[in-house]
Amino acid sequence: MEAIIMLVLMFAIFYFLLIRPQQKRQKQVREMHSNLQKGDRIVTIGGLHGKIDAIDEDKIVIDTGTSQKLTFDRNSVREVVNED
Repeated sequence: MEAIIMLVLMFAIFYFLLIRPQQKRQKQVREMHSNLQKGDRIVTIGGLHGKIDAIDEDKIVIDTGTSQKLTFDRNSVREVVNED
C-alpha cells in the first residue's frame, strides 16, 4: 500500500513541478502568437528585431528599419517588445 501512495505522490510532484508550468508557458506563447498585430515591435527566435509590416494566417513580414522586409513564419516570434 505504501508503494502505491509513494508512486502517486511522485507523479503529483512531477506533474506540478514539470508538466503544468510547461503547459502554462505553451498557452501564453499561443496567445501571444494569436494576438500579433501590424505595427507590433517583435524579436524573433533568431534574435532579429523589427516591426510587423504585414501579417497573414501563418506568415509575417518584418520591417527591419532598412529598405529590407523579411518574411517569417508566425511561430518564429519569440516576444513582443512594444513600449507601452
